[in-house]
Amino acid sequence: MHMKASRPLRARSWVLLGAGSQRCWVHFQRNLLARVSKTNKPVVSAVVKTVFAEKDRDQAHLRWREVADSLRDRFRDVAELMDEAEHDVLAYMAYDESLRSKLHSTNPLERVNKEIKRRTNVVGIFPNREAVIRLVGALMLEQNDEWAVSRRYMPVEMLNAVCKHDEETAMIAAQ
Repeated sequence: MHMKASRPLRARSWVLLGAGSQRCWVHFQRNLLARVSKTNKPVVSAVVKTVFAEKDRDQAHLRWREVADSLRDRFRDVAELMDEAEHDVLAYMAYDESLRSKLHSTNPLERVNKEIKRRTNVVGIFPNREAVIRLVGALMLEQNDEWAVSRRYMPVEMLNAVCKHDEETAMIAAQ
């Protein structure tokens, strides 16, 4: 989900999709460092990176709070951003450690969106809504096949283990 989404939209996504919002920790780090002078960037970056070295979810949240509080006096903007973004940035920690390297960044999703934009721009004007759905649907199927079979981006077995409901498991297994 895009970071600037409104609270009602985030709440709706949780209800409809069973997922909260996530913020890529690499992009978060860039946003964070934009609030710091050039001379202080290495120090702030090093301190914030200690959060992402944590293996345990609770420890990561605890470390996040410690880092934010330690930066509050000198870098109020940084601490406020950390206060605001904690749950979005650490959302990937809710999953099994073997999946975290795939979930901590939204780059794969951004690449898919970029490819959709590129291909729809080639077509230019679509004759109707169904034509857009066919093209984007075909691209999504292609991407699904690549991630599920070719590159095994995330093993289906791990996704099945993550699912909480039988309906979700059946839906993933059918793909």
